[in-house]
Amino acid sequence: MPRETMNERQVAAYLHMDVRDVMKLASRGQIPCRKVGQGFQFRKGQVDHWIEAHLCTLDKGRLAGIERGVTAHHGLDHAELEVCPLIPPEGLAVPLTARTRGGVLRGLIALADKAGMAYDRADLLDEIKKREDLCSTALFGQVALPHPRHPLPYDITESFIIVGSAPGGIPFGAADGSLTRLFFLICCKDDRTHLHVLARLARMLHDPHHLSLLIDAQSPDQMRQRLIELEEATVAAGD
Repeated sequence: MPRETMNERQVAAYLHMDVRDVMKLASRGQIPCRKVGQGFQFRKGQVDHWIEAHLCTLDKGRLAGIERGVTAHHGLDHAELEVCPLIPPEGLAVPLTARTRGGVLRGLIALADKAGMAYDRADLLDEIKKREDLCSTALFGQVALPHPRHPLPYDITESFIIVGSAPGGIPFGAADGSLTRLFFLICCKDDRTHLHVLARLARMLHDPHHLSLLIDAQSPDQMRQRLIELEEATVAAGD
């Protein structure tokens, strides 16, 4: 529940962190919270947004810890594949033919529509654009994770991921000005799936070598196989 409140120990378990580290972040104003007596109160929805905003700056160990904490909190199994099962058979564009940010979004959503995942293609595109207008989802490392601002329980038939590859690179708004070559359109029906997918993808894409393997994929089948192998290896690696 986005409005669920948590105390320091609950947030520490959720983020798989020492409670003293959570207290330091809170006292320095580095994580959303409010002072309550001698402690702090956190709103889960705000903590989730904090995780999303910091995924690209966290090391591999911290990402693994967050994924474990999130899955435990929501009663999910961190040993199960989460990303690859959400990619429909028609959900890979290798390569993408688009050359602009708008073209990328339209192309990815067209695949979602073709796969029967969206009730209204225009509405979904509008939701994704609103999120991109707030702040680009392009990360350092040539990857973008476009998604709506909030889960879409009524606008999509089921949670899904659409993958696109543009080996030549497309300007997508990365903070460092770099081109983006790999795109994951993420649309989930609930917060727990959304956050779990983001944490899992961040771990999968943390290694530049893994990114290169995906960017170099020559066909949808090869991309899917490499994603499956990468997610299986990520799950097996644990922490």
